[in-house]
Amino acid sequence: MWKVKPPIAFPMETRYRPILESLVPPDPMSRLHLRRFSADEEFPDLSRNSTWMARILTPAMYRRQFHRCTQSGVIFDDVIRPGLEEPGERPTPESVGCVAGDAQCYVLFCDFFDRVIEAHHQHEISGQAPEGDFNYDNLKGTCDFDSSYAVRCEASVVRGVEDFCFPTHCSRGERRQLLTLARRALLRLEEEELPGRFLPLEELDQEQQRELNLEPPSAYQLRIGTARDWPDARAVWVSKDGSLVVWVNMDDHLRLVSTRDDGNIVEAFKCVCINLQKLEGFYRELRHPFTWKQQLGWVSSSPADVGTGLRIRVHLRLQHLPGHKRLQDVLRRLRVCMHATTESPALYCVSNAATFGRSEVGLTQLVVDGVKLLVAMEKRLEDGRDIDELVPTQKCGGRSQLVTWKSSGAA
Repeated sequence: MWKVKPPIAFPMETRYRPILESLVPPDPMSRLHLRRFSADEEFPDLSRNSTWMARILTPAMYRRQFHRCTQSGVIFDDVIRPGLEEPGERPTPESVGCVAGDAQCYVLFCDFFDRVIEAHHQHEISGQAPEGDFNYDNLKGTCDFDSSYAVRCEASVVRGVEDFCFPTHCSRGERRQLLTLARRALLRLEEEELPGRFLPLEELDQEQQRELNLEPPSAYQLRIGTARDWPDARAVWVSKDGSLVVWVNMDDHLRLVSTRDDGNIVEAFKCVCINLQKLEGFYRELRHPFTWKQQLGWVSSSPADVGTGLRIRVHLRLQHLPGHKRLQDVLRRLRVCMHATTESPALYCVSNAATFGRSEVGLTQLVVDGVKLLVAMEKRLEDGRDIDELVPTQKCGGRSQLVTWKSSGAA
């Protein structure tokens, strides 16, 4: 009952994907009449750029993408623009540095996107459709965290809606139609015994926005086009019991978030799973299903969210472990990320490093196991003991080691 089967396969896309990848469409690119020089003359300066985009993109790859354009008008320079606006800091690339303007980008520019996805998620793309699993009962072992360390947790998931461009490229009319669809689907959700309020951003005053922890769009969001016409056609839906928040047309078409002021990640995950599947059904009835690609799973604007679109976050109070010399090695082996929060110097957010390569339950289990181990290490350090014997053996998420993309992409 709970095992999620992938949507109906798109055999034509799978069969002709190699052809689409090498296709140079004469239309609509021929109608754009862009005033550009040759691909070599237009190639960007990536010498001080540490994003995955810059690590992977070569002049040869840029030339292959240069004359391509999706049916909605997305060209390759639109794809790499985020990485050029925010080049990141060396030596570790934390940002993918690229964005899809529409779902067709993942097919037309797959020569580039597939390599970014594999590098970022550390998992090789195969011909098999990713398998989903929303059954929270499949989580193994006890998932409760020590309340002395785990102070808050959150489960969130993003979805794109079929037949609409993604936020960096969509028109005002598309955005407004997406808002109408969301309103209708969320009204159905309210009828399914989860009452809530639909709040258009343009109707909220500053006090209401503060209550919702809503911040104005960043300069980066404005530069890449995500926040165009803000706050037009943006909204937030909040359940009456506070268990679920749905963001509409913010950084993605839809983002479902369940936050708890404790460490009960199972309840947060359960809330997202149940309501996401209900919304998926409502959108299908409206003839606008969520966007799925055969080899990638669920896709939205960022390749960092392909596969499941799921993020599991746990806020931990840690005093000793953040300064330990082996911490980064431990995090890599656990396949989780950890960063400081602005709330407290000793409060850190731990989350899954990837969304692709494992099922929803698998990703949640990975974070649960990782958090438990980090807390066990913190306790040892509090007692003045060593943590070396707790360091896990290396686990690989698909490829044990990535190839040097610069050399492989130059062919």
